[in-house]
Amino acid sequence: MGSEIKVVPMRVLVTGGSGLVGKAIEHVVQEDGGKLEGEEWIFLSSKDADLVDVGQTRAVFEKYRPTHVIHLAAKVGGLYLHMKENLHFLRDNIKINDNVLQTAHEMGVTKMVSCLSSCIFPDKTTYPIDETMIHNGPPHDSNFGYSHAKRLIDVQNRAYYQQYGHRYTAVIPTNTYTAKKEGSPVNVCGSGAPRRQFIYSLDVGRLIVWVLREYEEIDPIILSVGEEEELSIKEAEDLIAKALDFTGKIQFDTTMSDGQMKKTVSNAKLRHYHPNFTFTPLNEGLCT
Repeated sequence: MGSEIKVVPMRVLVTGGSGLVGKAIEHVVQEDGGKLEGEEWIFLSSKDADLVDVGQTRAVFEKYRPTHVIHLAAKVGGLYLHMKENLHFLRDNIKINDNVLQTAHEMGVTKMVSCLSSCIFPDKTTYPIDETMIHNGPPHDSNFGYSHAKRLIDVQNRAYYQQYGHRYTAVIPTNTYTAKKEGSPVNVCGSGAPRRQFIYSLDVGRLIVWVLREYEEIDPIILSVGEEEELSIKEAEDLIAKALDFTGKIQFDTTMSDGQMKKTVSNAKLRHYHPNFTFTPLNEGLCT
């Protein structure tokens, strides 16, 4: 008689589990049927471990013994804090990412999906941007420290695969958006002219779970709506105000930087692998 191979259910550790994307993944697995029988999903926050510290990182991995990891944790801030403290964001994020990836390697994690950011793309480039263009030039000066730290995850993923055969990969979601419903004025940095592709947080959650289960490449994959759905910040603000019945004043502070004016990406790779995925329209996502 041939021996049967026992498939052990996943034990998934989600770093940065208390953030917007982490909460979206939690909703998908706990409330939308994304969790399969026997699986265990653990959502960490900064209260559970300071991932800048390798000892705390190791301890939390030893506590939960994950078979799979979704790595969302990062040190982040607003545009102006990034502009002021690029070195801080570079060093802390390099430490976080190296601690998580190396600890995953040492503890035999089967697969890891890390979350990058659209800010990693080159500032001076052609459009649309795809996954092969990440390293084709420096990122925007405003947050180059954070951007380079995030880019290094892609480099590390390829190195872990080359040296150890590990299936560590990354996703690059485009912008998610939140707004407040109160009637007080909303102040928006910049002119409102920069253009972005917006994706609903639950769509990001569903796609990351799909990547964890189905996507086999080491190279990253962009998670985004199509190029034709790109909007200016001003157009997005108008949609948000309408969806939330916002009657307050929206003020664009043109004395402040716009940041990167354009980041148009292609979702052709995602459509190739997952052609039937339906994105939630921005006006619907804002109302849920």
